[in-house]
Amino acid sequence: MKNKVILTDCDGVILDWVYAFDQWMARHDYKIIDNSQYQMDQKYGLDAKEAKRLVRMFNESAAIRKLPPLRDAIKYIRKLHEEHGYIFHAITSLSTDQYACHLRTKNLRELFGDTAFEKYVYLDTGADKDDELVKYQGTGCWWIEDKPENADCGLRFGLNSVLINHNFNQNYTGNALTVQNWKEIYNLITGQHSYGK
Repeated sequence: MKNKVILTDCDGVILDWVYAFDQWMARHDYKIIDNSQYQMDQKYGLDAKEAKRLVRMFNESAAIRKLPPLRDAIKYIRKLHEEHGYIFHAITSLSTDQYACHLRTKNLRELFGDTAFEKYVYLDTGADKDDELVKYQGTGCWWIEDKPENADCGLRFGLNSVLINHNFNQNYTGNALTVQNWKEIYNLITGQHSYGK
């Protein structure tokens, strides 16, 4: 069954966290200073500690229940699940707050259906994923990420790491495959095309 399991991060991979966070920040009267930045302290001109506090606050807010999908994620996750029998394990550094986790699960089920995701792993805000990924060591599972360090971590454990392209990871030079969207991931997994490196 392992070859039918796809591991995926959530924010910046299947959910458009940045868009939702920016909307939330605007409602709280914060202004973007530098939109080319990924780090929220630099993007909003904030102290790093304050930016981290705001990210956690957002991740534990009701807003997390209604994050929009990223790009074409709904179409191709549903296709992989419904037409090809793949199931998904979400591994997300959202929060360990039980209510935030519950809201994210509801969000994912609403967007992707009740059966696409078989497992939800919730780590603390910004936490590393090594301890979770090592559990899949040597399985060759697909691992979809947007953070280069996490994609490389997957490679170390023998996973098929795929990095979703964003402005902040354009300079990635590692060995994970790079893609623009879920259509490319779908083609890659179903053997129709190869992308990236």
